[in-house]
Amino acid sequence: MPAIDGVEYVEGNRGYRKLTAEFVAENIDMCAQEKLAYVAVHNHGGRDRVGFSGTDMASHERGYPALLDINDGVPVGALVFANNAVAGDIWTNDGKRHTITDMRVAGRPQLTLTPEPEAAQVADSTYDRQARIFGDRGQAILAGSKVAVIGLGGIGSLISEYLARLGVGELVLVDPDRLDPTNLPRVVGARRSDAMPLLQNDARPQWMQRLGARLATTKVKIAARVARQASRSMRITAVPRSVVEADVAVLLTDCDHIFLAADSALARRLVNAITHQYLIPNTQVGSKVTVIDRQIADIFSVSRMSGPGSGCLQCNGLIPAWKLTEEATSDVQRRRQRYINDEDVHAPSVITLNAVAASRAVDDWLMAIGGLTDSEASADHWVSYHPLTDEVVEHEPARSPDCRHCGASRFARGDQVPLLAKT
Repeated sequence: MPAIDGVEYVEGNRGYRKLTAEFVAENIDMCAQEKLAYVAVHNHGGRDRVGFSGTDMASHERGYPALLDINDGVPVGALVFANNAVAGDIWTNDGKRHTITDMRVAGRPQLTLTPEPEAAQVADSTYDRQARIFGDRGQAILAGSKVAVIGLGGIGSLISEYLARLGVGELVLVDPDRLDPTNLPRVVGARRSDAMPLLQNDARPQWMQRLGARLATTKVKIAARVARQASRSMRITAVPRSVVEADVAVLLTDCDHIFLAADSALARRLVNAITHQYLIPNTQVGSKVTVIDRQIADIFSVSRMSGPGSGCLQCNGLIPAWKLTEEATSDVQRRRQRYINDEDVHAPSVITLNAVAASRAVDDWLMAIGGLTDSEASADHWVSYHPLTDEVVEHEPARSPDCRHCGASRFARGDQVPLLAKT
């Protein structure tokens, strides 16, 4: 809500300039009604350092306790910007004031602003070869990043290992599935013993195969094992459950990026909404082989990076209503609705196709957080590779202004809007 100079931003009584009482009252009422934080923003001169003046701080102390009360405890505060710096004074309902240490601006490239320049520590010599590209500061960004990987199958297991070997500081791994023998060629770090092959052999009775499936190692445990081998200092949260369960979904809301490698419409819907609700970029990753009448019709690998407020999976028809309905239906009902009972028929999958998608997804993220992406690049980067025709196709995602995922009803609402998860 810009304050018009000379009308709502006028000469001050105690300081240089001030917001009019009418402007403040109108906007704090709007924030209280919409359950939004109230943040007053202005800028100072300068480039790399900034801070509030004594007049600014005195103004906050006079007015913000009352604004916090009017806003029913939802935070209030202020930001002050210079060209490449930001400082903040945030007031919360527990009576505390908080200075911000940094602000992250999502996009490509991603920006991190601080009140003043911070000297980057010399990177661990283990990462010397990649620090020659990203620098010590880039390696510090990796070490300070918390990244989620949803789905630890063929693609997700690769992404998880890449992130661990790059030196990411914290991983959240989510997948309810256990390993079966057909996963062995594709899941990174999987051992034959993880699949309980003696029990899950097709020659065994059904009850024995079911027992083997229950005893097989979870995919998140395998991914965590591989990540731990790559990085002893990494913090890992491994969750062998569905991401659409509410208490699991909430683990994503303070991540810096989400890689979605689960081919589930419910998972897509949840992650897509979190991206715009909590301003957390995501990359949806996949590979597919389409077979029609026993003939290969298409093969492709795809990486779709989406930033907050940009064209989303819902806007582009990638969360079909029929699939949401099917996934929300019980197993028995779902089987009855099918013309053929193909629950146990696995889709074709090849590790090399998965690696193309995983590598592209992680590279796009690396370039963005390392500040190496061209400043004119779009926040979205959707690209697919088709090996049958040797084509690389870039897609420009559409955006619907009325979308319930990336539109006004959810965008930047954080905890004020319920997650699209199962309670």
